[in-house]
Amino acid sequence: MRPVVTDGGEAPAPNRRSNVVGRLVFFAIAAACFLFLYYRLNGAAVREGLPLFDYMRRVFANVRWLPWLFLMVAYSCVYLAIDTLVLTQTLSWFIKPMRYGDILPVRASAYILSIFSEQVGKGAMAYYLNQRHEVPGWEVASVMLFIMFGEIFYLLVWATVGFAVSGNSLPAAFGVIPFIALGAAVVFTLWLLYFRGTIFPASELRNRKIFHAFRIARPKHYAGFFLLRSPALLLAVIVYTIALNLFGVQASLLPLLGYLPIIFFAATVPTPMRAAAIALWVVLFPRNEGQMAAFGFVQHNFFILFNALIGVVFLRRAQRELFDR
Repeated sequence: MRPVVTDGGEAPAPNRRSNVVGRLVFFAIAAACFLFLYYRLNGAAVREGLPLFDYMRRVFANVRWLPWLFLMVAYSCVYLAIDTLVLTQTLSWFIKPMRYGDILPVRASAYILSIFSEQVGKGAMAYYLNQRHEVPGWEVASVMLFIMFGEIFYLLVWATVGFAVSGNSLPAAFGVIPFIALGAAVVFTLWLLYFRGTIFPASELRNRKIFHAFRIARPKHYAGFFLLRSPALLLAVIVYTIALNLFGVQASLLPLLGYLPIIFFAATVPTPMRAAAIALWVVLFPRNEGQMAAFGFVQHNFFILFNALIGVVFLRRAQRELFDR
């Protein structure tokens, strides 16, 4: 992949020391999560009078696997459709009109690289669009930055809605959500005002090419992004509620509306096998340690791997469109 181009030309090589420190931090987080999971699962096994292996084998044996598999395959396919629509529309807002059919192969193929990192997958999409559609790299990078920014706030909005409708059934720690939401609303307002030039009009930072999408963006674009992305979360609430019950855990829709945005935040932490998200499931359902560890591990990793499998189906077409040029 070519280096990303910024205002001043080619980007400098990444600082190796910072990369090593970052990897060590995420390794430490993952190690802490796995130690926590072992402690909780071993304690649950002891209470059942079983060795840990036998306890987990019984948990997996009680899952209704076939209905769960059909559910997850359908969910992954619908998620791809929504994800592609969001990317297509966002590119059309800030760069030039794009056809859904042209974006679908690269969006699906990027899921292969997203096994390792979502940011790597987005980088691959930026390279494809630069080469296939002759879109300047800095414009694509700007759109990807807008999407990441929008996803953070869209999850915060739904976490706040979930707290509002099911706050009484959520853990006490979720009580900080309204305060986080208030702070995010202030930040978002200042963000809009800054890129409109209303505040700090002499600042040159907003004029950098990487902020191209934010200079163009108006409230209707942020609202449109939220509306386009939200069906994926609402569908996930339904799917995860059904899947939990298939794993033998009683769950209902409204609490999941509060849980899922937070869990999806945890799933973005680049830990092996989505360890942070798995540990959070166990924290949220402390009476079902075994079921929740199994659920978190299978649910998140199957979703990632099956999406990558869908990407393999589209990979040849994406390569043909890219390299035939």
